[in-house]
Amino acid sequence: MKETDVLIIGNGIAGATTALITARRNPFARVTVLTRADDPNETNTRYAQGGIIAKGGPALTRDILKSGDGISLHESVDILVAEGPRLVKDILRDMVHVPFDLDAAGNFAFALEGGHGEARVAKVSDFSGRAIQEQLTKSLKREPNIELRTGITAIDLLTLGHHSTNWMRKYEPETCVGVYGFDQMDGHVSRILAKKTVLATGGAGRLFAYTTNPKGARGDGIAMAYRAGAKLLGLEFEQFHPTALRQTGADPFLISEAVRGAGARLTDEQGRPFMHEYYPHLDKPDLTTRDKVSRAIFTEMLKTGAPNVYLDLRSYIKEKTIKSHFPTIYQTCLHSGIDITRDLVPVSPAAHYSCGGVVTDMKGRTSIRNLYAVGEVACTGLHGGNRLASTSLLEGLVFGVRAAGDITKNGLGGESWGDLDEIVSWKDQGRYQVDSALIAADLATVQNIMWNMVGLVRKAPLLTRAMTDLAQMEDTVTRFYREAILSDELLGLRNTVLTALLIAKSALANPKSIGCHYRED
Repeated sequence: MKETDVLIIGNGIAGATTALITARRNPFARVTVLTRADDPNETNTRYAQGGIIAKGGPALTRDILKSGDGISLHESVDILVAEGPRLVKDILRDMVHVPFDLDAAGNFAFALEGGHGEARVAKVSDFSGRAIQEQLTKSLKREPNIELRTGITAIDLLTLGHHSTNWMRKYEPETCVGVYGFDQMDGHVSRILAKKTVLATGGAGRLFAYTTNPKGARGDGIAMAYRAGAKLLGLEFEQFHPTALRQTGADPFLISEAVRGAGARLTDEQGRPFMHEYYPHLDKPDLTTRDKVSRAIFTEMLKTGAPNVYLDLRSYIKEKTIKSHFPTIYQTCLHSGIDITRDLVPVSPAAHYSCGGVVTDMKGRTSIRNLYAVGEVACTGLHGGNRLASTSLLEGLVFGVRAAGDITKNGLGGESWGDLDEIVSWKDQGRYQVDSALIAADLATVQNIMWNMVGLVRKAPLLTRAMTDLAQMEDTVTRFYREAILSDELLGLRNTVLTALLIAKSALANPKSIGCHYRED
């Protein structure tokens, strides 16, 4: 058993910011950060290419609300617009020293992205997320009261109503007191008890067959929160990024929206632009919101029977600019045999971002006492039905700071875990080892169900079929979980199946097309 003051599950921009600000404001607090990855830089944040919004104002508010398709929470939008740009400067630039691209005057060299009416995105070439993550990790490691633990998978949230031996706790408001943590190195499960627990586990893109997300984006936080009884909202709003590199046998690779912001166009295989056919009233249809671009590409693919469309940089952006502004994209595509300065780039939509999640207030507090959620796992209402490009990192930063402020505002000395002995220890019931090949096969089944039945375009018969198939899988996987020897892969599959089922249910329950949730029926 381990005790800590603040426990943060996940260390992308949201989790790392929460940890860093909490530790600096309360230097006597013990802050523990868990990540299931061996490398602390292996987060969703690391894979963000485009950048982070660093310029506010009424125009930004309008763009966020427009992208959210009318259901964004105005309070959340106003907070982000008012506080975000300052925090980019104060924390990312000045505190952790992210090396943002600057113009000749030493100011941010802003980039234009889809859905934005003006250039306002601060970036580090085309690897902004990686640069931000690496600097945050370095800062975490320098703080004497932060413990960063890698290779630890959170199994379930510990709550008094579920895990206390004292029956009377069930009459009290549900309270989180930590997690069961699985050590991947030795297979040991321990109670990690905390006065405050923060979910910062990222999204669920890996539930789909085609995704820009890393392997850890498997819905862990959503599943844990659901099992604990936390309120969830908007799970049907799974955003698909329009342009992921489509290569047979390879994971999709994100081609940043900044490429289209620099002038690239979407075309057919002959290099003919087609977006104006779908949105003739727009001056720059290639730069409309992600939901609209993705559906146009999807429709074009159905019309032509091709598995992808193309992105044309060569005709619209100078070779020197391509290589200097998009070096990661250039090198990655070159490794796949595509020279983006000379060739058309095959692209198609891929699952990218979860706009819904665990419901929080404006301080990151969930419906469960002492449990917070920040970043992609949370639903602050900011994104509504569809996220505006480059708001994700900013949301993690802003609400990470706000959660840290709430955690530390009255100090942590008055909080207590209660009677530690009343929290039940983990009971290992594993009798056999599950074949990794079987886990991989089940995961592929879930991903194909979600891609084919709960994907870009949805209708009731397919959603109903998906729910039936996923419910059967959940029963099977739950038996595996209860009987088998634990592994990170098995725990991930358990969460993947449950989160997939929850998304399918939400999609079926919402008959109205809004943002990235599109009902064909």
